[in-house]
Amino acid sequence: MTKVGVARLKAELSRYLAVAKHGGEVVITERGRPVAKLVALRETEDSESRRQRLARAGVLILGRGRLRPSLRKPPRGPKSAGDGVLRALLEERENGR
Repeated sequence: MTKVGVARLKAELSRYLAVAKHGGEVVITERGRPVAKLVALRETEDSESRRQRLARAGVLILGRGRLRPSLRKPPRGPKSAGDGVLRALLEERENGR
């Protein structure tokens, strides 16, 4: 395990990336205290395979085409009886009741 301060890491980033790529760990310190660890990524998976894995697990439902235009806009709030209640409350406040 290699320890390095932030300033030196910034100056020699390529060197420490190489350490991580080859299986080493680099502990990054700030004022002598460990704040982060730089390690190589495990086998990466592309986002497509991750989506497929989540779909098989039932966590995600895959879409089947283009999004309908009506779903692209956020829904408008319904005009409900609550509007009248709010109006009455504001009138009461104005009239000092």
